[in-house]
Amino acid sequence: MKLLLFDIDGTLLRGGPARESFRCALVAVYRTAGGIDGYPFSGKTDGQIARELLRGAGLTDAEIDAAMPALWETYLAELKSRLEAMPMHVLPGVRELLGALEERSDLAYLGLVTGNLAGGARLKLESAGLAGRFPVGGYGSDSESRDELPPIAIGRAAERWGVRFAREDVVLIGDTPLDIASGRAHSVRSVAVATGRFDADALREAGADHVLDDLSDTERVLDLLIGWRAD
Repeated sequence: MKLLLFDIDGTLLRGGPARESFRCALVAVYRTAGGIDGYPFSGKTDGQIARELLRGAGLTDAEIDAAMPALWETYLAELKSRLEAMPMHVLPGVRELLGALEERSDLAYLGLVTGNLAGGARLKLESAGLAGRFPVGGYGSDSESRDELPPIAIGRAAERWGVRFAREDVVLIGDTPLDIASGRAHSVRSVAVATGRFDADALREAGADHVLDDLSDTERVLDLLIGWRAD
């Protein structure tokens, strides 16, 4: 059995109001959004994003930590409200791939490794009609360090399905060098898709095992994820 752990933004979905929701929540709670304009969210956890922006605005870690629960409550409320008017869009091939994987449920389990808070991940997937497709995950609400998320997801999958997953049977699917690095940190295979901010060359240079333009060639992607046929 394979354990397939998907990123969300830039891998499964695109668009949506997360940046503006983040900005509004930061201003509401901390009275500043720091240098959010032009700041790269890609591949980072929500906690890392907030901390880097707020440190850049001159706040101490103690000041940041004291109001973090209020930040996440405000952010999720903003995100939920805005997603009703601006839902996420599913990237090419994703629905077809997930449908095919569900038909092959005897070969693979599905989960997430995402920098989103667990609540944010749920809201985004719901907005795009993908709710309930990923029973387990490692989330930005578990740790600010993305490198800590794969073992969290693997542990939850092992507990849910009663399977001890060997590292060679775990695959991370993402769109950023940080996704790839988090897999390499735990000797986990990676498939990268150039549907986010990074092109195929950058993803190869980051060390992805396989790089795809997108997930639209369902049979080829299935072969890479489950069969691992060499290119």
